[in-house]
Amino acid sequence: MKRPWTIIFVIVALIFFALAVYYWTTKAGSLPHYFPGYEAGSTHIHLKHGLAALILGIGSLILAWFSGGRRDKTSVPKNTKTD
Repeated sequence: MKRPWTIIFVIVALIFFALAVYYWTTKAGSLPHYFPGYEAGSTHIHLKHGLAALILGIGSLILAWFSGGRRDKTSVPKNTKTD
């Protein structure tokens, strides 16, 4: 049941990476009006918004990595006494 969460986290990470690139390549005046950082007529780039999107993308990949880990019970040694 962990597999769907892994796929969701990877998709979210890809969206955040695309958003980071979009912020780094688009002027603030050219962003859609519903994006944070939109400023009408502005010509500067929002580096901090792109960096935040990049960090969230990396965090999503870390969550995908941990959610897709192996969880079989045979890899855990049993604590048995040999007296």
